[in-house]
Amino acid sequence: MAPQQESTDSSTQPEQVDYGHSLISSRRVEGTPVFSTKNEKLGTIHSVMIGKRTGTVAYAVLEFGGFMGVGSKVHPVPWSLLTYDIDHDGYVVEMTRDQLAKAPAMTLDESDRPIDRQYQEQLNSYWGTMPWWGL
Repeated sequence: MAPQQESTDSSTQPEQVDYGHSLISSRRVEGTPVFSTKNEKLGTIHSVMIGKRTGTVAYAVLEFGGFMGVGSKVHPVPWSLLTYDIDHDGYVVEMTRDQLAKAPAMTLDESDRPIDRQYQEQLNSYWGTMPWWGL
């Protein structure tokens, strides 16, 4: 009698999460929850903006508030502020809901276009971070 073979149908297999590498697809980042250091869910990652020439992630577009995209705001948050946390299966940032609510914002339509240098400088000033492109 031949041994039974395991099914390779991925629809019946539980999704496997690989924490053994340092890269992640942008598709997997989108929709990832973001929490404060006080364990409060602040929102989710809508998208990430990446420098075409450098490959550097400039900022995450964080969707905040609203319901299913209606009434929500999006905020560009410097990528350097986000720390991936395995226990949360999401990102953790040192910010409060109030800080996020007062942070520079944009419409969802604007979020797929790069922000200009002046707005980026305003963003870095608000968060106290260095520009993603360096000095």
